[in-house]
Amino acid sequence: MGHSRAFILLLLAAVITTVACSPEREHTAPAIRPQDSVPMMVSYGVNTLISDSGIIKYRIVAERWEMNPNRTPSRWVFDKGLFLEQFDLTLHVESYIQCDTAYYYDNDRLWELHGRVRILSKNGLRFKSEELFWDERKHEIYSNKFSHFYTPERELQGNRFRSDEKMTKYSVTNSKGSFDKGDIDKSPRENMSKNESDSAMSRGRQPYRPNRKHTTIPLTRPE
Repeated sequence: MGHSRAFILLLLAAVITTVACSPEREHTAPAIRPQDSVPMMVSYGVNTLISDSGIIKYRIVAERWEMNPNRTPSRWVFDKGLFLEQFDLTLHVESYIQCDTAYYYDNDRLWELHGRVRILSKNGLRFKSEELFWDERKHEIYSNKFSHFYTPERELQGNRFRSDEKMTKYSVTNSKGSFDKGDIDKSPRENMSKNESDSAMSRGRQPYRPNRKHTTIPLTRPE
């Protein structure tokens, strides 16, 4: 009996010593995947006004609006298309913007637009491309993809576009050509002096006579 108690005590002491000497294990969770960063809000059938410092800046119309501050960088996502009206200080519409997909990085105040990007300003200026960035802090818009830019008198095409957000000061580089709309009805000899000036803007490329059917851009508003 005494030997049994001594054996049990020795066995318990050995177990306690083994547990006490065992190395500690760190309990860590698996890495967070992008799909784990769930949005804070998802809204459908959106038609709302957006203000900044108490001033209404624009109206957003979208089928789906996702706000996700958990991703880096924080962003709004419009993956079902976006229609946007931009207002001036008197709440008059300055421009319409439309695209297939849009991201707004709220901390950087940067818009990123993709797929059939269209802009129509109150002055009749029109822009179309497959990509556009709008930097609200710098008050400028730009694109590094092939773009068409139309004014009431001129068409410009190029691989790089940059402008102020009101589209009053703009530049198109790697341009394919430009023209005055009124020059279409003139003879080549009458167009010579103007086309020579336009060719300098197009970096020396040969001027050409565009087709009338390319002088407008359809801009439709989502239902």
